[in-house]
Order: sequence, then structure tokens, then C-alpha cells
Amino acid sequence: MKNTPLSEKHMGLGARMAEFAGYNMPISYTNIKDEHHAVRAAVGVFDVSHMGEFIVRGKEALDLIQKVSSNDASKLSPGDAQYSCLPNHEGGIVDDLLVYRLFEDQCAEGEQAFMLVVNASNIEKDWNWIAEHNDFDAKMINISDKTGLLAVQGPKAIEAMQSLTEVDLAALKYYTFTKGTFAGIENVLISATGYTGSGGLELYVAGEHTEALWDAVMEAGKDLDIQPVGLGARDTLRLEMGYCLYGNDITDTTSPIEAGLGWITKTKKDHFNSIEIFRKQRAEGIKRKLVAFTVDDRRVPRHGYPIEDAEGNQIGEVTSGTSSPSLEIPIGMGYVPKDYTAVGTKLFVVAGKKKLEATVTKAPFYKA
Repeated sequence: MKNTPLSEKHMGLGARMAEFAGYNMPISYTNIKDEHHAVRAAVGVFDVSHMGEFIVRGKEALDLIQKVSSNDASKLSPGDAQYSCLPNHEGGIVDDLLVYRLFEDQCAEGEQAFMLVVNASNIEKDWNWIAEHNDFDAKMINISDKTGLLAVQGPKAIEAMQSLTEVDLAALKYYTFTKGTFAGIENVLISATGYTGSGGLELYVAGEHTEALWDAVMEAGKDLDIQPVGLGARDTLRLEMGYCLYGNDITDTTSPIEAGLGWITKTKKDHFNSIEIFRKQRAEGIKRKLVAFTVDDRRVPRHGYPIEDAEGNQIGEVTSGTSSPSLEIPIGMGYVPKDYTAVGTKLFVVAGKKKLEATVTKAPFYKA
């Protein structure tokens, strides 16, 4: 099991640790509910240094990105970030990822450079997949083990962090980034992105500076009651927003069109993996769709629970479920046939011998 540069720091704070994607990660420090509310109301900081980062650079770097990703990276200017996915050849998803268009001063003349940020559990798989398709003048560099990543999230994140940098953090638009000195550390990539729906920043730093960055972030946010937050609350926060989690809501066998990710699936591009499958799904429609639902019960829908119709026929299964700390009700997502996707449709989640009545709703569940 691998450690991040902050694993000992987390254990010193009394975090409940567990293996996640091969890493020793903090699940919670106090409890998931309190950490969740800290992010929604103020500011929390996550260690997400387990995520993978690849640099792709060269005269044909964009061509490689365009071939393997579903979104249109040609629309990115230096300083822009983009959510995308890596389709396989069967209409499924190898992974979802962020694509960063890096600044020209990091490139040789005539070259472009990108950073791809991928899920920790898929680092090797994604690297191999992209490398297999790299028949371009593009160099790939895996910097995952050399990179630390902190997510400082919440409505007070900008206020809490501004004292650490001369960069005007409030001026950073959503899904843009810059590089600058942060907490006295040079060349920190400061990104207006995150996985919580409550705003904030993600900070990429050389691995050897991760601990110093963590200490500075925690000290700077002290007056605003910054809290360390574990992966447990990270999951409840993302699910309240209806954000997909790879391995649960999106997999090698789910289409981005089925998952509600048509907005990152640019079928007007010349070509990318599975483009003809996605064009056909757009033209002919899809047979199933990922829906959000609330449960009219106190029991929580769990991953893998069957979903039935009123006659008791299994029509799908739960992909993600939790008790929403913000709404104080159980919520979930799952794939069901198209005829059962309208808002207000009644579903039944099978939890052992009990059937939980559920109602299809529109994501996100939580609205600030």
C-alpha cells in the first residue's frame, strides 16, 4: 500500500485511515457529517495526492489528446481546464479526467503541452491506454509520484487562501488555472476546480513541498475554521451534486451518453474512440440512462442494490447511494430503462427483504 506525502500527517491528526486505490488514505478525521458541513458552510481541505498526473507535450500533443478524449481540447487556451473522458472502443469509458492546457513558456517552439489528471485507481490503465494510441509526435511523462495535490473547497476557500499568494484568486474563473508562488512555494499550479460543488481551489505542487503547503493552508484558514476532510465526505459531497464516480456510476461498459455526460462527448469532432457508437446513440436514442433519485425511507440505498418497477421486475441497480448530510434524506443514482427516467417516476430499491420506495429527481440534489 502506497502513502501520500501526507499520510503521517493524517495519522498524527487522528484520521481514520483505510486503503483506497492502493493508497493509505484518510476516510475521516472527526465524522463524515461534520466534515461535509464544514465544506458546504466554510472551508475544508482534502489530500488528493493519490490522483494521477500525466504531461503530454510535443508538436502533435493536441492530436493525441483529441484522439483519446471525448471533449474538444482544441477549444482550450493556455490556462484553461476541461472535464473529459477516455472512451474505449466499445462505447464504454476507460476513465474520466481533467485536461489542462499548459502555458506556452513551458513548451519548445511549435509545441503544445497538456496535463491530464486521472483517477488514482486507473493510473496504470490510463497510461497504457494513452500510450497505445500515441502514434504522434507527442512525449508522455508520468509525474504522478512526484506531485502533491490539495483541494481547498468551500464558499470561504478563496478568502481563506488569499493571504498565501499575490495571485488574485477571486479573479480565477471556474475551470481556469494559473501558476504562481503560493505559501512561499514557487510554481504551484492554482486551479479553480473541485469535486464538491461548493467552489474553491485545487493546488498542484512538487511532492517534496506538499507537507509545507498543507501546514500553510491549515494555518491560513484557521480564523475561518478550516477543517481537514477525508474521502468519506468527498463522496457525500460529490453525490449531492450528481457527479459521477468512476467504478460506480461510469465504467468500461457505460456510455457517457447514458451517464448524462453528452455535454463532454463532442461527436462533431473528426474522430475519437467510439465516436460512431456515440453518434448512433445520439441519432437513435439510448435504451437506459443514469438517474438520480431520493428514497422515501430512512434506509440508505447501497451500491449494487437492485432497482425494481411497481410489478417487482428488476430494471436496474444502484450505482451510488448515501444519506445526504445537507438534505437529511437518502439519495442515490442508478441506470434504468428510458421509460423510467422521467422526474417523479416511482422506483423500488431492494434492500434485503425490504423494498424502499424511491422517486426519480433532477440532479444536483443539493443547490447552494
